[in-house]
Amino acid sequence: MKNRLGRQALIAAALAGLSTAGATVAHADDTVNCYGVAKAGHNDCASKTGVHDCAGQAKVDHDKGDFKTMPKGNCLKLGGSPEK
Repeated sequence: MKNRLGRQALIAAALAGLSTAGATVAHADDTVNCYGVAKAGHNDCASKTGVHDCAGQAKVDHDKGDFKTMPKGNCLKLGGSPEK
């Protein structure tokens, strides 16, 4: 009995993961790298200007070389510049 419940939980978790992965792929085109909105230490990747080469290394808020990935419409609303 205990083994059956564990198997059902595992199957449910796998199915939930598959449905989430499908939703992410479907919405990938709706996101942009939005420059100039990242807070210090909260950027998503390397700086466009070459100041650093990794996520989380932004030194100042709203650096024009650092970005956060976000839905297209939010970038301009926050005063950022989408990657071109």
